[in-house]
Amino acid sequence: MSVPVRRYQRNKLLGDKTSPKFYFLRQEPGSSKVSTIESIAQDIEASGALSAEDVTHTMKSFVRQLKKVLIEGNKVKVEGLGTFYITFSTTGTAVEKDCTVKNINRVNIRFAVDNSLRLANDTTAITRGGANNVSFYIKGETAPSSGGGSDDGGGGEEDPDA
Repeated sequence: MSVPVRRYQRNKLLGDKTSPKFYFLRQEPGSSKVSTIESIAQDIEASGALSAEDVTHTMKSFVRQLKKVLIEGNKVKVEGLGTFYITFSTTGTAVEKDCTVKNINRVNIRFAVDNSLRLANDTTAITRGGANNVSFYIKGETAPSSGGGSDDGGGGEEDPDA
């Protein structure tokens, strides 16, 4: 299966309108699907000994426990997946006594991927066709060997997100 990508043109430096225009790639909008715990549970049930209900219950319990551990300021390492942890940002103060926990304005959940899960571009990978390689194609130029993708061109339109 290949991932369709599209070219778009934007300023090399996003905030600088005078910087030169460059072409970049991004995944074709609308080409990705969202998998839910329930849909993944159905796939696991089809290939394993667990029922979809057991998998769904286990995953929802995992998410609840993950949140509990993160709230305590701890990390959660899932072997073969990666590590979840929290970060936060604060506003700085000139005086030490003014620097309090009230200055924390955002808390984020971060994820560091496990090395065994890292993905690679199949066209530049040392070992082509490896288990963690992702195959890409520019929509409208090269049809993937596994089929799919309509031929609607891939021109250099402006990026609506920039």
